[in-house]
Amino acid sequence: MTEPAPVDLVRLEDAEGNGCVVRVTGRVQPGVLTRHDVLRADVLVSADFVDARLRTQLHPDELDAWQRDLSTLTPGGHLSIGSDRGLSMSIYVDHQGGLSVAVDDPDRLTVAVGIRAPEGWIAEHEGRLATVRRTWPREVVETSPFTYVWARDRR
Repeated sequence: MTEPAPVDLVRLEDAEGNGCVVRVTGRVQPGVLTRHDVLRADVLVSADFVDARLRTQLHPDELDAWQRDLSTLTPGGHLSIGSDRGLSMSIYVDHQGGLSVAVDDPDRLTVAVGIRAPEGWIAEHEGRLATVRRTWPREVVETSPFTYVWARDRR
């Protein structure tokens, strides 16, 4: 069985060359119950002063929080993905439609990049999340704390 092609969960870029991409590349440990649904991802940040690629992992609950935050985001608000133990990315929305994307990896890099938000970017990113979930669906169920089983509808 071949691995699915990488999918961009986040893709924000502007005409000035500022950008941030969160590219999901696969499962961390496919077939291992406790880590099967954890996804590998690369965070790519670019601007005239930085060009970085950072590796991270995305847990299913982080994708759930991302979905909730996207659906309620308003000017002056923010959303984030990542963990307080490792790499995290936050997007702050100003009242003129601009975005400030902050990427913090305590061991390697902390950077903020301003990006002009394209029209309809929230709906586009809801679609990106749906594509990630179709490509790597949840296949493990936690029946009680630290007890896992394969989902009945596992592919």
